[in-house]
Amino acid sequence: MGEASSIEEMLEVMARLRDPETGCPWDLQQTFSSIAPYTIEEAFEVADAIAAGDHEGLRDELGDLLLQVIFHARMAEEQGLFDFDDVTRGLIDKMVRRHPHVFGDRQGVSLAEIKDTWEATKASEQAQRGTLRESQLDGVPAGLPALQRAAKVQKKAARVGFDWPQAAPVLAQVRAELDELEAAMVAGHQDAIVDELGDVLFTVVNLSRHVRADGEQALRGATHKFERRFRAMEALAAADGTTLAALDVDRFEALWHAAKRGEG
Repeated sequence: MGEASSIEEMLEVMARLRDPETGCPWDLQQTFSSIAPYTIEEAFEVADAIAAGDHEGLRDELGDLLLQVIFHARMAEEQGLFDFDDVTRGLIDKMVRRHPHVFGDRQGVSLAEIKDTWEATKASEQAQRGTLRESQLDGVPAGLPALQRAAKVQKKAARVGFDWPQAAPVLAQVRAELDELEAAMVAGHQDAIVDELGDVLFTVVNLSRHVRADGEQALRGATHKFERRFRAMEALAAADGTTLAALDVDRFEALWHAAKRGEG
């Protein structure tokens, strides 16, 4: 018999961790629900490594994400639901089925046709499972980050024509929503402020789609930029023998502009 593959070895490691008599007490306490937050966190860490261009880190984070899949599959196997091989076999079948332009005879099709085929195949699969969608908006996970979920909902609505024809009217709508937010702030109605703020954010996500930008990535980039400049301000303040907490508004402003200039 040949040497076990790394996947087979990892499956055995997980089986030992979950062994009722000799396994790890922490691993044995886990359930699908308790592990789910870690699964989401690991997916974000993969995205962070990609954004940072950290290829070694990406390798490690992909391993951590794979561990989550193996962990869930092991718990399912223990309950007689399915096992890791069922997961991979199902994935292989799905990928072949959804790519007839690669594995079938529909070669040379356009990108638009590929997307249509993907959606049609998904709908057929759901029908076979008895999970027909009642709405065009069905199928968007409720647990997605809010910006990402908003973009997916808008994209689904756009497939049936519910969308702005171009970016300019969306930008105008952003301005209109800001006016409504300002009016709510002037009135001092907190519930209305929260509601109008949500409308502003939702419309900005819509604008990001129309300018072909990923809102999630754009916000991550803006946050990273702020962090970089804020840390530079802290360093400048420290060089003057003080801290940001001890500065007045004018000095804050001066350091902020100095931090921005330092990036040039």
